[in-house]
This record gives sequence, C-alpha cells and structure tokens, in this order.
Amino acid sequence: MNAPIDHAFVRSQRLADLISSALARVAPSWPLDRFIAVNPYWGWVAEPMPQAAAALGTLAGTRLTMPRAWFRQRWQSGRLQVGHLRAALAQQAEAHVAHDTSGTSSLPVRLDQLIAALDTDCAPLPRLPLVTDLRERLGRPRPGLCWGDLVTHQISQHCAAFFDRHQATWPMDASLGLYESWRRQLDADHGLPWRQGRATLCKRLADLPAAPQEVIAAALAALDIPEHAQTDYLSAVLMAIGGWAAWCAYQRWQARLAGNDDDQVEQLLAIRLAWEWLLAQDAPPGSIPVGWAAQWGQATVAMTALQQAQRVDWLLQGAVEIAFQQSLISELQKPKSAPAPMAPAVQAIFCIDVRSEVFRRALEHVSARIHTRGFAGFFGLSIAYSPVGSNLQRAQLPGLLAPTQCVSEQCAAGTARQALATRRGNALQWRQRWAQFRAAPSSAFSFVESMGLLYGAKLLADSLPSTKKPARWEDTGLAPQAVVKLRPCLPQAGTDPADAAATAAGILRAMGLVDGFAPLVMLTGHGSQSANNPHAAGLDCGACGGQTGEVNARVLADLLNASAVRDELRKLGIDIPSGTHFLPALHNTTTDQVELYDTDAVPADLHAQLAQLRDWLTAAGNRARTERAASLGLAALAEQGAELKQAVLARANDWAQLRPEWGLADNAAFIVAPRARSQGLNLAGRSFLHDYDYRTDVDLRVLTLIMTAPMVVTHWINMQYHASTVDNRRYGSGNKVLHNVVGGHIGVFEGNGGDLRIGLPLQSLHDGRSLRHTPLRLSVFIEAPRAAIDSVMASHQIVRQLVGNGWLHLFRIDPQTNAVEQQLHGVWHAAQGD
Repeated sequence: MNAPIDHAFVRSQRLADLISSALARVAPSWPLDRFIAVNPYWGWVAEPMPQAAAALGTLAGTRLTMPRAWFRQRWQSGRLQVGHLRAALAQQAEAHVAHDTSGTSSLPVRLDQLIAALDTDCAPLPRLPLVTDLRERLGRPRPGLCWGDLVTHQISQHCAAFFDRHQATWPMDASLGLYESWRRQLDADHGLPWRQGRATLCKRLADLPAAPQEVIAAALAALDIPEHAQTDYLSAVLMAIGGWAAWCAYQRWQARLAGNDDDQVEQLLAIRLAWEWLLAQDAPPGSIPVGWAAQWGQATVAMTALQQAQRVDWLLQGAVEIAFQQSLISELQKPKSAPAPMAPAVQAIFCIDVRSEVFRRALEHVSARIHTRGFAGFFGLSIAYSPVGSNLQRAQLPGLLAPTQCVSEQCAAGTARQALATRRGNALQWRQRWAQFRAAPSSAFSFVESMGLLYGAKLLADSLPSTKKPARWEDTGLAPQAVVKLRPCLPQAGTDPADAAATAAGILRAMGLVDGFAPLVMLTGHGSQSANNPHAAGLDCGACGGQTGEVNARVLADLLNASAVRDELRKLGIDIPSGTHFLPALHNTTTDQVELYDTDAVPADLHAQLAQLRDWLTAAGNRARTERAASLGLAALAEQGAELKQAVLARANDWAQLRPEWGLADNAAFIVAPRARSQGLNLAGRSFLHDYDYRTDVDLRVLTLIMTAPMVVTHWINMQYHASTVDNRRYGSGNKVLHNVVGGHIGVFEGNGGDLRIGLPLQSLHDGRSLRHTPLRLSVFIEAPRAAIDSVMASHQIVRQLVGNGWLHLFRIDPQTNAVEQQLHGVWHAAQGD
C-alpha cells in the first residue's frame, strides 16, 4: 500500500478543498474555564437536519434522535398523542417535495405505520468501516482493548501532553508542531503491538511525509479511496478522534477571530489518517477486503438509504416537538388584559437565560411595581476584562464574537489604585509559588511531611458542609473594604464621553429602554455557585463567555451613570432623568440570591427604594427556591423558607454534589416579544425571554441583531443539550465521578484516557431515575410583522439555513390578532394550539 507522493495533487486546489470541507464539519469546543454551549453539528447546518443525521450515522455511527423506546414511553404516558402524530404527518406531506433529496418519490409514512413503529426498535446504524475496524476483525491488539480504542488513546495522550500549558510541571516541547512531535513520540513508544515488529514501524514512520498535507494526499492514494468519497472518508477519520478535533477547531476559531489562522486540526487529521495507513501496511496480506475502499465510494448511497430508514424517527421527533409547541401556542395566543398604569419603582433587566424566567416571574409576583425585561447577559458590551494586578485577560462576550476593547478597574475616589493592584499581584504570586511547591515532583512527600495535620485540617474544613459564599480569586490579598472600591469600567466614559454615549445608545435601543426610566434600573447578570466542579463555567453565563455577568453589569451601570455620558446621550435623543440610577446586580442561579454591587454610589434620596428592593429580592428568592425545591430533591423543605435556603446554600458548597443545579436543562423555546406577551405565564424555566417591540424598530436593526446573535446562541445551547442527551458517548462528557481534568482547563477524560470528552456530563441531564432534559429542537416565537422577519431571513444565510433546514422551528406572533404562524419550507402556515 505504499504510494509515491503526487506533488501536483499536494499543491492542488482540490486537495485544499477536500481538507477544508472535512475540517469545516468539526465544531469547536471551548475550554473548561470558559465553557460555553456549542452546537456540535454546526458544520452541518447547511444541510437539512435529517440529511445531516443520515451522514453522521453513516460516517460516525451517531444518532440525532432518541431511541424508539423513549418515544414509546411518551406515547404510553399520554404526552405523545394521535393528534400530534397527525400534525407531524401533515408537515411531512408539505415537506415531501421540498426535502426529497434522494431524487425518488418515496411513499409518505401513514398514521398506522407510525403508531406501529412505536412498538419496534431502530435498526443498528450501518457505519462505514475504517481500517481500525477492519483490524479489529483480525483480533484485538490486547485483551479487552480494541484497535480503535488503542489508536484513540495513543493520540489522545499525546494531544494532552502537547496542548498542556497549565498542569504539567515538565511540559512537552511543542515547537515541532503537533504532527511532527507525534511522529517522534510514536517512534519512541516500545509498547505498541505491531505485527511486523517495531523496527518495521520505525522505518515506516521515518518514511512518512514531513508535511501534514503530503501525509493526507499520500494516504488517500495508498488506501485507494475513491475521489468522490474522499471528503466523507476524511470526515469519518477526524470524527474518530472527535473530542480533540473539537479542541483543535477551537484553536482555529480563536485564531480566526483575531485575524490569524491555525492548522493544528489539519495536523490532527494527518495523525489519525497516518494511523489508518500504518495499520493497513501492518495488516496480514489479504486481510483488508478488496472491496473495502469501494464501499466508501457508495457512501452517498448508504446515506440516502439511512435517511429513508430514519423518516419514522424524525416524524416521531417532530410529533414530540409539536406536543410542546401546541401547549405553548395556546398560552401565547390568549389576549392580554391591559395592566393598570403604574409607574415602575424598579426596572430589572435580566439575561435571557431560561433560569431567569423563574426568578423574573417570582419578582413580578412580589410587586407589581417591578417591571422586568430580558436582554442578552453580556449587555451588548464587546469587552475583555483584565483585573489590575494580574496578567489575566478574559473575554466577557459570546464565543461567536471577538472583544473590541479591554476594561480594567478603577478605584473609588480617594483610593490608591496602584497600592491595591500591588497587593493583589503579590498575593497572586505567592499563591502561584505555593501551587508550584505542592505540585513539584520533589515535594510529593515533603509537602505532606512539612504541612502535616495543619493542611489536613484545612482540607477537612473545606470538605465540611458550609453555607458561606466561596472566595473569588479576584479578591486574593484584598480586604473586603478594598474589594468594593475596585470597579470595572470603560475608559471612554471619562476620556471620550461621546464615543461612550454612542455605545450606550446602541445598547439602550437594543433593550428597548429609551424612555420611561424608573428611579432604579437593575442590570442583572447571572452566575452559578458550585464546589469541586470542573464544568462550573458551563453553569455561568454563556453570553459572557462562560463567566458570570458581574463585570458586564457593573461596566454598563458605570457607563450609564456617568453624567458626561448622559449629556452626550441627550444629543442622541435619549434623556435619562437625573433621578434615575443604574444598579448592577448578579443573580446566583444555584441559590436564587441576588447580590447588588456598588450600592455606595446610590444617591441618598434613593436609599429607601434600595431597601425596598432588597426586601423584594429576598421574597422573590424564597418563592423561586420553593418552585425549584422538588427538582433538587428538597421537596420536603419547600414550605420552610429558612431551612430550604440553608439546604440550597449547603448544596452549592458540597464537594460531593453532582447536581448543584440543573442549568439550562429542558430548554425548549425562545420568545422574542414584549414582556406583556408572556407575563403571568408559568413557562417552567424552559424559555429564553428577550424583550422586543417592533414598533420602535423601524430600520429592523434590533430584530436583525436578535435573529443573528441571541437566536444563534440559544440554538447552540439547545443543540448542545440535545446532542449530549441523544449521544452522550460522542457529544457529552460521561460520568462526572470518573472525570480527570486535562491540561488544567482543556477538558476532561472519563477515566484515565480515551478521547477528550466534550459537551455535558450525564449528571447534568439525568437525575438517576429519568432524563431531566427533553431533547427538542428550539422553538422560536417572534412578535413582529411577517415582512420584517422575512427581510432579516432574506439577508442572512445562516438564519435561512437554521430555519429552512429544520435545525430550529420559527414561529411568528401577529401583534394585532394574536394568531401564530410557522415558517415551513419557505412558506408561513397557520399554527394551532392544543
């Protein structure tokens, strides 16, 4: 299977396109310290979702829908009914011609066939084999270990060492690049079971081309993969090491956001393809079936056949989604009685995160004088944050975007900023030296002997139940009174108020808050609280890049409170009254407590209102915790406010707690409308709520922003939960109990090896008895004229793809009639409630 290098092919555009197409199918995965939800199928959204599912099933052996047993259970419980099946079949009839990609006119599924299918199970997926699969048929390399796992483990261990920048005391030399360092590492590995012996392997490794592109070209030729199937084969090879492929795709994503590029995902492809080539060379003569490569030539045929076979599964998926949609439509269509006009005492802006829905509802129930709004949690600020006294710079905005400016901290009047920065910097240096001392190989035993019972007492104290708020690293070395004096802010607020005002005006208009300001406007970000949890950032704000929303809320409040900025805002048509104060806050989604920041800046004449707000927030927290108690296993304490609060706080600080909160589990809808549309509805923490009034958006700038940014982000969240549920082995991170952190923050292994695990742990989706997340595609409801939505879709391909290819459902609420329509295959159809 040796083949000379075709240098013309290596330099050709065709090879570049092949590689580019395969790499584009891999979605990035963010590191643990800035973990955000990602649609792992993002590279497939240009295709209809059922078609992409058939391709992924053929190439990787993954499903995008649940097993039939799950649908059967919903049928037997009455949550899935005949009417839902009929509605799904009616949509199938409408889509039959539009999405018949097979070129044949297949007969539609009948109702009796669909019902009968609920009593059957899905056939195994016909995944096309790689060389690792063929070698498996000849015997395992070691007892209990298959070839695929051995190859994955070897590549994975190498990648873990190569990319480590934070954990290993003796890091690998990464200057040679991922591919070349792998080749040298494999050459030095004496433990691999090569049939023809290690000397032969070493010679073949030495003969491998030096450039990744040359390896890919030579391997494709040597393995005789048909030209028209080469992209699919490369995709399958890369998906066999999908966790590390996602990490390398993240490296490329970040590089491109900065205007650069990164080829490490291409090098990873070359490594995994080289393994295919080496194993084929090492196989016994005649053991690779003659027709193996030809099978790959039939990949498209296999995908088409699988798409036909999975039609029933997608009908069942659609029916379950219709069951949810009809119930929600009935609620949203109800006419809303006009509330008695009452000037708000507080306007509270919350992140659109589904967990905010529960707290907003509780807060509105406590007092009618609180008006809440939903807006993206990064509050429209394209910033990175760099605390004084540290070298850290972290993004505080969605992963889709790159920060355009960096904010730091200023001090309250009369405070020495440099002194606090020095104090923090010194404390952080001592912390780093302490960590290095603990981790040094020479300290493995001396550390225990030196610290003895003293350190044991600290470990014991940390592991005991506690209701204290954990310390933040930003507060290292600073007294509490010093911490409150450091405030993140935009430099432009003081140096260029006109520019700052332009930023502020855009944010206020996107919020729909340009007049009618309350005395207090609470800008409420959110964050989570948990202990001993590598995936803690996944419970924080995805809109803030997996951080809490504290920095963004404080920066925007500082900006809008600046008198010079307000003067410039008046020139832009936005007059914030002198009696209005913006107050930053943070909603702790684990404990349902809201912390207020920078309260010393609240004017004296608003102190009474501030005290009243604190009381309202306390009452709302009690109400929200009561609603969530049963889901946390605390139903017995639901009516015991103080005891329930203590239990929730202890749970948040428990080192052994696998489920500190449920995060965004069971998310299913995104509602873009005035709050009056959803106010009073119990949406059960399943809906993202974004305020929007089409009447103030004449140029559609706000609607365009919502449909191209928050709608895409909520889709990513929805699809990550979906993928982690339907196939946790490939797109989730498995069992939390078995997690080992890789590279300090890169990701986790489940156990001591295997592929890098991406996505959500099982414990974030399942309570030990049943699933807590229902895998439904996101249903987006927008209250706006039809022409406005059509205009945005016509101008943005990604929106057309998400809607037209069935990656999410798009509905329109008519502002005048309350009627609901659904966009299906380019046409608006009336949608009915239950």
